Amino acid sequence: MTASTDLTNHFLIAMPRLADPNFFHTVTYICEHTAEGALGIVINRPLELTLGEILEHMEIQTPDGGIAARPVYMGGPVQRERGFVLHHPTAEWESTLSVTDRIGLTTSRDILAAIARGEGPKRALIALGYAGWGAGQLERELADNAWLSGPADDNVLFDTPDDDRWRQAAALLGVDLNLLSGDAGHA
Repeated sequence: MTASTDLTNHFLIAMPRLADPNFFHTVTYICEHTAEGALGIVINRPLELTLGEILEHMEIQTPDGGIAARPVYMGGPVQRERGFVLHHPTAEWESTLSVTDRIGLTTSRDILAAIARGEGPKRALIALGYAGWGAGQLERELADNAWLSGPADDNVLFDTPDDDRWRQAAALLGVDLNLLSGDAGHA
């Protein structure tokens, strides 16, 4: 893999024809992309689960009902029982992958305790599971036109309503997904 193909801090936007139920109409934020593979978090699949339920299960108290009502997302089909917090800004947590100088992915309990106290990052997306690709797998899927990719945008990542993220991420590239056929082929 060359530096020009590094998709870290990019969105992967599922093409309309991608039928895999794990990724149908999803936007995945790529947190790490190396020669060994890629790791991302699906950002537009809220679960029927709230942060309050997760915090209660972890025996973390939250005095703020607004925090407890925050959605939890299906981050991907791998390790669905494991929690991930995608956040801005980055800070010193026990287990954080710095995606950029402003966005981190944290898997340690301390960030959830800080969020529960109202002291954590103000912009955070909590997910269970992640999306993962082995060496060369993502590149093959891109070559097969399963995905659109483009630079990530913090507003789409944290502020855009869930139902709009797929279309808004594509719109950043000038693509209207409503105009794309689900039966695209190769010339």
